[in-house]
Amino acid sequence: QVQLVESGGGLAQPGGSLRLFCAASGSIFDINHMGWYRQAPGKERELVARITSGGIENYGDSVKGRFAISTNGAKNAVTLQMNNLEPEDTAVYYCYAVRKGTTTYWGQGTQVTVSS
Repeated sequence: QVQLVESGGGLAQPGGSLRLFCAASGSIFDINHMGWYRQAPGKERELVARITSGGIENYGDSVKGRFAISTNGAKNAVTLQMNNLEPEDTAVYYCYAVRKGTTTYWGQGTQVTVSS
């Protein structure tokens, strides 16, 4: 089992920045990649960013150039730096981790609201 605890998020103005943090505990060995999905009301969940155990980063098209994902040395935590936020970024953001390529674990979700 892997437990994921998220922090960060909240309210930001358009053009502002927020940072999300996710820490993994439990059976964290064999985690292949970690990252973030988001889900806005009435929309499907979409990939925001992910980073593999080898350090390869992938981003959703809508956040490329504005968001950056990073991990710590132990590769059991990820940070999502969100810059130049737009109202369309408003959503619940979920941290996830994939272990052994087969099992996905999810955090509880954290709300991000971008509004003036």
